[in-house]
Amino acid sequence: MGANTLALVGAAGGAGVARLTLECATLLSHDGRDVAVLDAAYATQGLADRTPGRVEPDMTALCLEDRPLEAGLRDREAGAGRLAVCPARAPFERVARAKTPDAAATFEDRLAEAARAFDHVLVDVPPVAANQAVAAVSAADAVAVVADAARAGDAVPRARDRLVDVGVEPDATVVTRTTDHADADATVPTLTDDLPAVERDGTARDRIGALLEAAGLSARTEEEATGLRNRLPF
Repeated sequence: MGANTLALVGAAGGAGVARLTLECATLLSHDGRDVAVLDAAYATQGLADRTPGRVEPDMTALCLEDRPLEAGLRDREAGAGRLAVCPARAPFERVARAKTPDAAATFEDRLAEAARAFDHVLVDVPPVAANQAVAAVSAADAVAVVADAARAGDAVPRARDRLVDVGVEPDATVVTRTTDHADADATVPTLTDDLPAVERDGTARDRIGALLEAAGLSARTEEEATGLRNRLPF
């Protein structure tokens, strides 16, 4: 059985984690999976920028208030499976409160709640320097470190060391904006198509599929482990 929950962790800001998370979720949904995307990147709020309409309640509110996760999920058009996102869009004061240890513990509860309702849960995680990021990587089944090619040499070892510091062994290293990198388990070139590129670009679909396989999300069962990229109904 593959992993159910995956934290995509930026080794440095601006590595393209929010976009990558949505591309991964879209690809899984086209394989008939129900996928939830949770946002732990409270400062940048990149998922909110890619989610049209009002975001209320957002991820920070759900970590501070007694509401069901479903209240914060926003459905996106994708494949045969459901794709729902819960972005963070909040003022500074609420962001600060959502980073407390108690709120971070609730983030873990929300991730577990999503895992019970969806086939997969993907989490957009910033560089690990705040409580909610620690909660996300600690609770996820698998963790992938993401860096862009220009900074991977320095950023990836630093990010992996930080994860080990909090008791997490990363499962995969992903390098973006390149087609080859010696330290990468998967690489993703610059995505020039609009989101989601995996619906139109065969190269993007192949690379995102390889990323998911490296992180252990490609197969539902051993019998079906024939490669996500070879099963997609495009």
